[in-house]
Amino acid sequence: MPFLQKLASKNQSRQRQQEAAASVGLLYRLVDEWRERKGSSDEDPEPVDAWDEIARKLKEEIRLRQYSDKTLKCYRSWIGQFGEFLDYKSPAEVGAEDAKRYLTHLGVDRQVAASTQNQAFNALLFLFRYILKADYDLGKDVVRAKRTKYIPVVLSREEIDRILAGMPYPHNLIIQFMYGCGLRLFECQNLRVHCVNLEESILTVHDGKGMKDRTLPLPMALEPALRDHLKRVEALHRKDLEVGYDGVFMPKALDRKWKNAAKDIGWQWLFPAKTLTFVPESGENRRYHQHASHLQKSLRMAVRKAKEQKRVTCHIFRHSFASHLLQANYDIRTIQEMLGHSDVRTTMIYTHTVKSRTLKERTSPLDFEPERQAEEASSQGRKKRSGYKGAGKKSASKKKVPSRPKNKKIQSTKAPFRDSD
Repeated sequence: MPFLQKLASKNQSRQRQQEAAASVGLLYRLVDEWRERKGSSDEDPEPVDAWDEIARKLKEEIRLRQYSDKTLKCYRSWIGQFGEFLDYKSPAEVGAEDAKRYLTHLGVDRQVAASTQNQAFNALLFLFRYILKADYDLGKDVVRAKRTKYIPVVLSREEIDRILAGMPYPHNLIIQFMYGCGLRLFECQNLRVHCVNLEESILTVHDGKGMKDRTLPLPMALEPALRDHLKRVEALHRKDLEVGYDGVFMPKALDRKWKNAAKDIGWQWLFPAKTLTFVPESGENRRYHQHASHLQKSLRMAVRKAKEQKRVTCHIFRHSFASHLLQANYDIRTIQEMLGHSDVRTTMIYTHTVKSRTLKERTSPLDFEPERQAEEASSQGRKKRSGYKGAGKKSASKKKVPSRPKNKKIQSTKAPFRDSD
């Protein structure tokens, strides 16, 4: 079995291989039982086949609009759950009322978050508009989950250093990239060697969220570790060429457009996987990037070792990047461009994660110290009077006596600071 051979090539233990063989055997038995029940059933299997056709059309429409693979995976999952909720009734009979019932079920029975319900809403909107070619007017009948204000978790620099100290190479370098450049996890995974410009200290992110590119400054503190890492990547690349591998996985149709680019050093992953991946369809051995699960497992162990009590995920380091820049009084527009946000309102959430150092910090005048408040008011008054009289002049007396303007009569009979007789 090719799957078991692949496990053996990855040096999996004998026990793991036996467990995998038992799981695959169980899957085959369940599939055979399902086929027997389907063949002996008198029900018409056409609706299920029709939903399979919807899944095929969904992939075509997603690819046609250049949406990401994550969008395809998300929409396919929600449309599959929607079909299961309807007991796979014929798609020709599906209407807006069915969508209303399903979204209400998510909000009332399953009590999902507002963002989760919005995902389902957008997936069904795509289904009705581009696949079923039907109306999708839900009106106000759907019970929508209440959207709450989310304030992200932020780590201090000391907490980040403690976590990094417990992470092995190259996972610690990946986390340093995410914190030092504000990258998303998938953006860090998709980095290639040509994205790094050490001469200009610039990192280029291609096909980020929304298929947008952006440039970021490379942290100077990472330059020595990054140069050493690139040497290891080059050594791994030479070893792959010696064994005759078929290159790295290329984005979209570039593998057909530039046939030899997959073996160029510039297109190699910045954080490559440890082993080659066998592609059954083409019989090729290609190199993939680091898998997210390996990094997440390593991070969990480091957080446990550092005895950190906050909820720490890979995305927390991106939140910390933005919050620490804002704490250092960097412009919010600059942070927005570095994060790749299309709307500054998304970036404004980080104003709630750190204490403001400007006069916009909300406080009560009741908390002001009376002596300090009087001193500040007196200081401001002296500045105004000195500006009226002229800058650079000093009073003749050591006492802080307001100077009398020239050529102007005094209406009061006594000077305010004169000793009484």
